[in-house]
Amino acid sequence: MNYEDLTVVITTFHSEDKIYKCLDSIDKDLKILVVDNANDLNFKNKIEKKYQNIKFILSGENLGYAKGNNLGLSKVKSKYALILNPDAVVDKETIKNFFNLIKILPNFAILAPDIQNEKKYSSNNLIDPQQYDEVNKVKGFAMFLNLNQFSTIGFFDENFFIYLEETDLCLRLKKNNKKIYTSPGIKFNHEGASSHNHTINFEMELSRNWHWMWSTFYFNKKHYGYFKALAKISGKFLSSLLKTLFYFFIFNNKKKKIYFQRCSGLINSIFGKKSWYRPKIIKN
Repeated sequence: MNYEDLTVVITTFHSEDKIYKCLDSIDKDLKILVVDNANDLNFKNKIEKKYQNIKFILSGENLGYAKGNNLGLSKVKSKYALILNPDAVVDKETIKNFFNLIKILPNFAILAPDIQNEKKYSSNNLIDPQQYDEVNKVKGFAMFLNLNQFSTIGFFDENFFIYLEETDLCLRLKKNNKKIYTSPGIKFNHEGASSHNHTINFEMELSRNWHWMWSTFYFNKKHYGYFKALAKISGKFLSSLLKTLFYFFIFNNKKKKIYFQRCSGLINSIFGKKSWYRPKIIKN
């Protein structure tokens, strides 16, 4: 294994509660780039004091997941990169299995965990770690990228703030005849749901709902056209509007805000507005 060929890229936003398990699971000989969208200097100092193999980048503003990862990838000098969420833990065999797999898959674009068959593999101790399957898309929390395969299409579409940026990337790769694989030998323990500190949960919930609807319409418009996107999203809009009104009349302010955010994100996307909403975090 040549660790010089791989760099780990982690984009964070108020992730201090989550990231230490992730960083502790990564071999200390691997280079790590952390892009912090919270622009937290104290967090940067803590991380750099504890870990010698990390370059910590303050983004200057909340760039979102797509643009934050692109910033990190622009600093990578190695052949391969591992895009990793701060709430994902690397299995001890994964890096070794990755370097073995690329010997038989030299032209891969993305190599990722086999989430679909995870339960089947977890009950079988005789899994071949060099087994693989070609797929059309993968989950974005952990992806090995073969950087020379992206020279013509670029990385993430920065119009996405969060949600569907990896699905869009996979679809663009497949349109350009690039190869995407999953393997049971590529294993991560992903906490999921959130990769930020629990103290800002509700504000992040509002942000997630806004961006989910914005990204859903934008993705469908980009790949299938405006009117097909409208048809696909119409049921979600009607449901969110009715729920906003329902929770308004029963004085459930929390639920009302959530479904209002869904309506707002979708309307902004329909009218071609950029993905402008940002979570309102009050610094202590």
